[in-house]
Amino acid sequence: LLGLGGGLIAFFAALRIPYRFWRRYALPLFLISLGGTLLVFVPHIGVTLNGARRWLTLGPITLQPSEILKIAYILYLAAWFSNAKSRLNSWRYGLFPFLIITGLAGIPLIIQPDNDTFLVIAMTGFAMFVAAGAKWKDFLMIALIGVIGATLIVSFKPYVAGRITTFLHPAADSQGKGYQIQQSLLAVGAGEVVGRGFGQSIQKFGKLPEPISDSIFSVFAEEFGFVGCMVLILLYVIFAMRGLWVAARAPDMFGALIATGIVVLVTFQSFVNIAAMLNVFPLSGLPLVFVSHGGSALLMSLAAVGILLSVSRSVKV
Repeated sequence: LLGLGGGLIAFFAALRIPYRFWRRYALPLFLISLGGTLLVFVPHIGVTLNGARRWLTLGPITLQPSEILKIAYILYLAAWFSNAKSRLNSWRYGLFPFLIITGLAGIPLIIQPDNDTFLVIAMTGFAMFVAAGAKWKDFLMIALIGVIGATLIVSFKPYVAGRITTFLHPAADSQGKGYQIQQSLLAVGAGEVVGRGFGQSIQKFGKLPEPISDSIFSVFAEEFGFVGCMVLILLYVIFAMRGLWVAARAPDMFGALIATGIVVLVTFQSFVNIAAMLNVFPLSGLPLVFVSHGGSALLMSLAAVGILLSVSRSVKV
């Protein structure tokens, strides 16, 4: 409720603020959000859960700074690209700053570790770079760096390699590492066409891990079935189409890149979550946007939509 209440306030505030306002404060916001991701390593402030240090405790409130970083990253990258404009073809103003900004966002996330959030941020930034007019040779360089980076992460993070192994052979350890995906698939299959009905999920009671966060799509599938899942996915598709429509008609490059970034952030993260629950992508710790439990995620998602609608208000039809 706190996340929803705060999120609605943030949504309406962001909606009322002209989106160009964020251009001036994009760098300070990015630096502050980076500082927040580093604070999780401070004893008695940072909280460790399931081996990851991703949360801050501020009295009775628990925050996940990486959720703020996602939006701050989009705003700063949009500001940089829109300032560079025609100079983006230069390595000095295009590829190099993109790699530095993305790397700064990624280092604390990888250390936490929160590789899934870094994946979302990197893909969002890549989409924004494409929308800004990056060259083909830049794409190849980013792809090469991405392959090298992914290889290093898998090599030095055994649990990442374990996730990939579980993804490829989910039944090999059905009571261990493969337990979550096995229970997820059982929940999805139990929903059949129209589901068991709202609140009637069986798997969420002590069988399916993280039923209100990471695995909430499986619970949704069990309760609302194939039809409900198609409706949910369609809503994300409509959101993406409308957001890209706004991006294509934004009055300036800054607005277009903000819209692109928010659309990719929301849809990519959501589809990765759904794909993981269906075992067509390795399991991740990413929440399903607008649906999963999590105050920080909901608050920042609603704030992001408010910024997107602020861009939309400036579009002349």
